[in-house]
Amino acid sequence: MASLSTTSLSFKAPSIQSTRISQVLRTPSCFQSIAFGRFRSSKSLRLQISCAAKPETVQKVKDIVKEQLALSADTALTGESKFSDLGADSLDTVEIVMALEEKFNISVEEADAQNITTIQAAADLIDDLVLKKPAAEAS
Repeated sequence: MASLSTTSLSFKAPSIQSTRISQVLRTPSCFQSIAFGRFRSSKSLRLQISCAAKPETVQKVKDIVKEQLALSADTALTGESKFSDLGADSLDTVEIVMALEEKFNISVEEADAQNITTIQAAADLIDDLVLKKPAAEAS
């Protein structure tokens, strides 16, 4: 199963209205799953929305991984491809992250970099970081 980036929103049960939830869900085309749950320790409901990275981001990550690991052009990669299964060690993974930072003009925190183990995880993080960039930096 593909790794998905996740955003969680909490609402107090009495304040939930379908119109408010629909306002949150303005771009449904990126949604992979939507789940509702209740925390044991509170009376609030939790709305969890998961979005997968854009296909073009996944493809760019695949291209960078192939280049950094000197894989042949016909090597089949998927979003679930693990860097370690492709022969990457920790130094290779650092070099992949550095190449991704340069390609997408982003900065990946060390804690986030340690969680990048698959192509999909890298693409999800990239799309998330690009969305969070201020408009002046994005151009």
